[in-house]
Amino acid sequence: MLSQVDEIKERLDIVQVISEYLQLKKVGANYKASCPFHSEKTPSFYVSPSRQIFKCFGCGQSGDIFKFVMAIDGVEFKEALQILARKAGVEIKKEPIQKRTERQRQCEICDLAARFFSKQLDSSRIGKEAKKYLLSRSISENSIKEWRLGYAPDTWRGISDFLISRGYKREEVIKSGLAIKNEGAFDSTSDSSSYDRFRGRIMFPIFDLSGQAVGFTGRVFKKKEEQAKYVNTPNTLLYDKSRVLYGLDRAKLEIRKKDACILVEGQTDVILSRQSGADNVVASSGTSLTFYQLKIISRYTKNLLLAFDMDVAGEAATKKGIDIAQSLDFDIKIIALPESKDPADVIKENFKQWQKKVDEAKEIINFYFEQSINRFDKKGVKEKKKISEILLPFISRIQNKIEQAHWISKLAMEIDIREEAIWEQIKKEASSCKSSLTVSDGVYEIDKLSDKKPESQQRKIEERLLMLLLKFPANFKKIKSIPKFSFNGGEKLFKALGDGQEVPKELAEFVSELELEFEVENERGREMDIQEEIQFCLMKMRNILTQEEKNKIVKKIKEVEKLQDKNKRSKLLEKLRKL
Repeated sequence: MLSQVDEIKERLDIVQVISEYLQLKKVGANYKASCPFHSEKTPSFYVSPSRQIFKCFGCGQSGDIFKFVMAIDGVEFKEALQILARKAGVEIKKEPIQKRTERQRQCEICDLAARFFSKQLDSSRIGKEAKKYLLSRSISENSIKEWRLGYAPDTWRGISDFLISRGYKREEVIKSGLAIKNEGAFDSTSDSSSYDRFRGRIMFPIFDLSGQAVGFTGRVFKKKEEQAKYVNTPNTLLYDKSRVLYGLDRAKLEIRKKDACILVEGQTDVILSRQSGADNVVASSGTSLTFYQLKIISRYTKNLLLAFDMDVAGEAATKKGIDIAQSLDFDIKIIALPESKDPADVIKENFKQWQKKVDEAKEIINFYFEQSINRFDKKGVKEKKKISEILLPFISRIQNKIEQAHWISKLAMEIDIREEAIWEQIKKEASSCKSSLTVSDGVYEIDKLSDKKPESQQRKIEERLLMLLLKFPANFKKIKSIPKFSFNGGEKLFKALGDGQEVPKELAEFVSELELEFEVENERGREMDIQEEIQFCLMKMRNILTQEEKNKIVKKIKEVEKLQDKNKRSKLLEKLRKL
């Protein structure tokens, strides 16, 4: 009888699963794409349908459908199992509540909370008023159900008591972000030790890419004094606002299909857009656009249409998001909205008008150029400086030098300044832009969406040697000394191949990756002298080991110098000389 994992693997095709996240292109027997786990310009991410594995030859990420979903959605194995089980139509047997992992229990808490809030919208008196308010905002009954909108009762412990009655601990409810710890309480288990975060608010569940509720936004509809309009779930085990985009779970396929993502600020904008037929819309939910959100969008498209306030003197956080998007090579356009109106207002009034504005979206540089030139008097020195301060950061990030030269020429003509002066300023701007986008922004480092570090040079050389010996085992006879591998799997496979034994089962996936690498090299038409390549790998491995030994001796020399032991020092120096 097949295990649940094997049954899922048998029913699902890795190409189909990964194509829901990435734009795959067929190359020979395999598929390739730009890697979603690190920044790259030349695609090095390959998917093998025959082996049902993926491998990035840039950062080293690899594995089966489970490892892919775990890495790209940032979930543990059990969550990946549930996601893929739903796709495959396989029923997962539930464990007793006490045995479930913390993450799984948090998922259940968020899901139960969404159901609780949804029921309140229909069953309580004020909940019905909240629903009436939603309907008055043109949100339909179907949309209320689809987006699982709800109402949080205006009581201190409504959702907390409900979840505790279902077998969850008060501390778990606090960790989910649904309750706030009462710092004045002495007993952490008592009713008074916490209170609900969301009270008397319309509730918008926030979903991850798999459609799992991970957090909430609560919006008031009966405004009280000194009450924030919106309250959001804080960062939790499940929810990180810098990595979540509202509506992306529903919009991702349409974004890929249309090769464009429309980004709005509010959740209502997304709901009304989808309700009207525009399915490629997501929201940043009021937060500034982050590197991680942009990396997620880049899995589906590089075309970004922004539909929120883009004043040229606008918010620094918004500009920073645009800077990052430009650095990630997005094609950015601006949807010009009427003054004091958001997308929801335009959509409610006239969806065709909204569609027209989307079609007429302007390239960001065009938009900013028009805005700044029309806003300032071009005659004064101060005004010319202000115009250049707005436009030069955008021009400096244009990758294509011909396009960049075009805008510099246009700017020079508009403000009546020599092009040479602008080129000089561009050089200064480029260096300051690079330093302003720090490593923490993720632009100049391997994407932190994946915890896996890039493979070391040593590991790559070792894997290359194994790949060559796997395909050309006759060359084992020409290896005079057995090299030392930095990982157990390498030692095991080398021994098995050398002894002519069957590859150990636990190394089957690793062997498939090596075979895929060889296949990809053949598809690229790379010619090689096998014996020469093998000897080169062996030489590099020995050199690395020798260098490690040298480093150890140098460290020992420093230690004996402190002890002033001349005899030991001379012996170590002789050993170092021989190496």
